[in-house]
Amino acid sequence: MALPNSSLYSQGLPSHSNCLTPPLHTTTHPFSIFKVPVLHTKKQQQLRLRSSYSLKNSENLSSKNQSPATCGCGLCRRQFLGAFAGPLLSQFTTFPATADPSTDLLFSNAQIAGYKEQLLNPLKGEAKTVLELGIGTGPNLKYYASGRNVSVVGVDPNKHMEKYAQAAATDCGLLKSQFKFINGVGEALPIFDSSMDAVVCTLALCSVKDVGKTLKEVQRVLKPRGQFIFIEHVAAPDGTSLRFWQSLLDPLQQFVSDGCHLTRETGEVIRGSRFSDASINMTYIPSISLISPHVFGTAYK
Repeated sequence: MALPNSSLYSQGLPSHSNCLTPPLHTTTHPFSIFKVPVLHTKKQQQLRLRSSYSLKNSENLSSKNQSPATCGCGLCRRQFLGAFAGPLLSQFTTFPATADPSTDLLFSNAQIAGYKEQLLNPLKGEAKTVLELGIGTGPNLKYYASGRNVSVVGVDPNKHMEKYAQAAATDCGLLKSQFKFINGVGEALPIFDSSMDAVVCTLALCSVKDVGKTLKEVQRVLKPRGQFIFIEHVAAPDGTSLRFWQSLLDPLQQFVSDGCHLTRETGEVIRGSRFSDASINMTYIPSISLISPHVFGTAYK
């Protein structure tokens, strides 16, 4: 199933005849329909997830990722400085011509939603197992999670997100057996190797402890030709006034917004990872000045 023709994206998505082939040591709880490849706790300890982190390290990273300066539910994360600094930065920053609303699909929040719909909707009917990193309150579920043939695993370091994500899954029509929330981090995913058709990640790599290790975990859990779909805000080009403000406010942003970094060059890290057929695009969103530069696209294992 291919994406509709678009000036932003035209590459087709892979089609899998056998979308779900569970590995050994899988569990059917709490999913009653599919054998979802989530490791048992005992098996996690024995195999140590075949990852550089043990389960204990995963829990430690998860607790460190929660800023004491944010509210308990974490709903304010990545929002504070965007609202505070936007009017100020608009007086001092300019944006490339690609920020023209007539050509830039991501110019406004409404257009961001439209872009997510275009990028994530093709997962419906194609991807049977989906992992979302930094699922938060589950705002992306409505774009890709529907029907009785999909199972979704949402990972987030903030345990308070579970009830919101579960509610969003229910609103999308997912049964409780089709959705599982895991309190964890991207650097140590408690998921079996080569078990996911797709990994979705929007505005999450800005706040993980180690982007490179997280991407290695993404590659580990994806099936061959599985797809990694991402939308992330990134650093502005060196020498620009926006990059100056990002660098100045970055420590404060990390403190008040769950470790969110303003100056990460996430697109370059993805480009340097061992993905195949990676499509990495950049755009600007002037309406959120401080984090206006974004990268988005799809990469395949």
